[in-house]
Amino acid sequence: MAYLAPAEFVSKMIDAGESKLLMSTRDTLIRAYMAGAILALAAAFAVSVTVNTGNPLLGALLFPVGFCMLYLLGFDLLTGVFTLAPLAVFDRRPGATWGGVMRNWGLVFVGNFAGAMTVALFMAIIFTNGFTEAPNAIGQKIGHIGEGRTVGYAAHGAAGMLTLFVRAVMCNWMVSTGVVAAMMSTSVSGKVIAMWMPILVFFYMGFEHSIVNMYLFPSGLMLGGQFTFMDYMIWNEIPTVIGNLVGGLTFVGATLYSTHYKTAPKRKAA
Repeated sequence: MAYLAPAEFVSKMIDAGESKLLMSTRDTLIRAYMAGAILALAAAFAVSVTVNTGNPLLGALLFPVGFCMLYLLGFDLLTGVFTLAPLAVFDRRPGATWGGVMRNWGLVFVGNFAGAMTVALFMAIIFTNGFTEAPNAIGQKIGHIGEGRTVGYAAHGAAGMLTLFVRAVMCNWMVSTGVVAAMMSTSVSGKVIAMWMPILVFFYMGFEHSIVNMYLFPSGLMLGGQFTFMDYMIWNEIPTVIGNLVGGLTFVGATLYSTHYKTAPKRKAA
């Protein structure tokens, strides 16, 4: 499990950001679609484990399997490109522009949403036997999650919005740490171990992840959750996307770049 020093893996982060900005539209959409679908399936799996065992920690322990799979397969989450793509602009890589960053973010958002919605539909069919009966216990749980994390925040007004935003910031602090952790090792086992730790933290702590929510909330609506699509967008998805951007870029991308790549001059010996 060879370990790369911070200066080495931060260089890989910048290279990855440049690669994503120059990637074709087709490849960007395909990789984002598959990432959204796999992470959504992992979320459905984790909720199923939690409901069937009554143990949320066990669900959180197993959720990172989806995150590890999608990154080992080279797929892209919006939360990851929030952190990586701007680094290529910071480093003034050829062809790296803020317009390119916005294009990449927009395409990955669309692809992630489409992938998550596909799994949301598939799982809703499973949980209701093709919409012929009431949702099973897992489907009911997903509906209640959607209610609590939309109208539940709305009930607290500005304080609820602040709580949602902070949870989203904290989420991508951990998730982007997981993205970077995959670059710390050159072996599959090393990558998986490094990714697993921060993803476990984010999921068990109930932080807000924009792509996981692209599955949970549309699925919750299909399964009878007592909230609306606009509740989901205003009181979850949009603030979560903004918080994820702030958390990943500020606490992971910019900090690692500034201290391990663009290091300050050393102090002179007394």
